[in-house]
Amino acid sequence: MKKILRILGTIILFLIISLTVFYFMSNESLPEGNSNKEADVLATKMLEALNYEAYENTHFIEWSFRGKHFYKWNKKNNIVEVSWGKNKVFLETKNIPNSKVFINNKQVEDSKILKKATDFFNNDSFWLVAPYKVFEEGIKRKIVQHENKDALMVTYITGGTTPGDSYLWILDENYKPIAYKMWVSIIPTGGMEASWNDWTTTQSGAVLPTKHELSIGTLDMGNVKGYN
Repeated sequence: MKKILRILGTIILFLIISLTVFYFMSNESLPEGNSNKEADVLATKMLEALNYEAYENTHFIEWSFRGKHFYKWNKKNNIVEVSWGKNKVFLETKNIPNSKVFINNKQVEDSKILKKATDFFNNDSFWLVAPYKVFEEGIKRKIVQHENKDALMVTYITGGTTPGDSYLWILDENYKPIAYKMWVSIIPTGGMEASWNDWTTTQSGAVLPTKHELSIGTLDMGNVKGYN
């Protein structure tokens, strides 16, 4: 037993040291930037590269998140069907109390399930439509130099599930996003990068991502659809 405990202690110590080294090698400070008209110009160019008008006119969007959460979003009427496991919620995004919760196809009153559906949608839709949100209320935009090129830093001052999070959008020569770096409350390592280069042009013309590559693995968005 003592030998087993020594082995376990050695493994735990190794993991702690490895994680500590990884943190200090990978952690990046939030970069400084300039909040000015140029930041808004860059944000506008990014939206144009993604056909923002088509996204705005898209009535319905469908996708999934890591094969676990499934969405049918009536964007025009601000209602999204969120389903996972035995749960299904018809979430009214502009009037949460009017939402309907079902467990095993039976309507129930369950505030915890409703809260989960709201949090799932806030997070999972962000991974789908984040670029289109850069001019929403409560967002601060800055120009940041990244590898000798302009990049767009956005900080969510209010709104969503985790206000205060910051994202640095890295753009190609046509101002289309290829990745962003994250400084967010749920990830202790600042500057973790996620790809935004696996795009699909949907039936409605909206340009949406199908997956994201991170250092910790692939985040699959499923069969992404956008239509009217």
